[in-house]
Amino acid sequence: MNAYTVVTYRQRPDLIPVADDLTAESWPEFMLNDTVANRLFPRLEVDFPDFQFLLLDGGNAVIGVGNSIPVAWDGLSASLSDDGWDWVLEQGFSGLENGVVPNTLSALSISIPPSRRGQGLSRVMVEAMVKLAADHGFGNLIAPVRPNQMHRYPLTPVERYARWTNDDGAPFDAWMRVHWRLGAEIVKPCPRSMRIEGSVQQWQDWTGMRFPETGDYIVPGALAPVRIEREADRGIYVEPNVWMRHRIGD
Repeated sequence: MNAYTVVTYRQRPDLIPVADDLTAESWPEFMLNDTVANRLFPRLEVDFPDFQFLLLDGGNAVIGVGNSIPVAWDGLSASLSDDGWDWVLEQGFSGLENGVVPNTLSALSISIPPSRRGQGLSRVMVEAMVKLAADHGFGNLIAPVRPNQMHRYPLTPVERYARWTNDDGAPFDAWMRVHWRLGAEIVKPCPRSMRIEGSVQQWQDWTGMRFPETGDYIVPGALAPVRIEREADRGIYVEPNVWMRHRIGD
């Protein structure tokens, strides 16, 4: 880990407010309004403190936040839902409430502030999450990966985008490539990974855009068009992700 230190929320609960601020800073505002996340994400620090972690760059300087959740998974690709991120978050809490013994760790998010991007921290954070899974005896780390360059190609279906490669055979997308270079395999797209819905005014506030009429709009940071329905006073964004899998110990 070089000069970096990884600590869990259980080890450093005093830094959780800093982590919350960093996470909010790291994502487009509309991404902080997923319905399932609004209901369950705040519970992670209470119910799963050993699976939320911070990357420290000397002292108490938080330069990365990792969120994950243990789940039970049968190892079959078909069992990974098209509802991706929302589904796995619900699975983790459902398993906890029903006494299901988890055997897999699922990534939820890795947040790095804009000022620290491009410094190789994404690889450090994924490595830390893989180690976290291994330390708890899990056989897999799965991830509904948010392809971070897809916002440049929002009209391309994720089923096609996920197959794009560079000349060396590596995934075209930079974030998918980080996982791939650390040994992850691409399993399949999850085209309905998150669902974010709000009023037209909320979407205008979140994006700084105006939506004069009903239609599909390209929104900065969104991986697919946002559907605005003026008559119903709502905007709907369905985010596509890609399931990837790290086999622990292979």
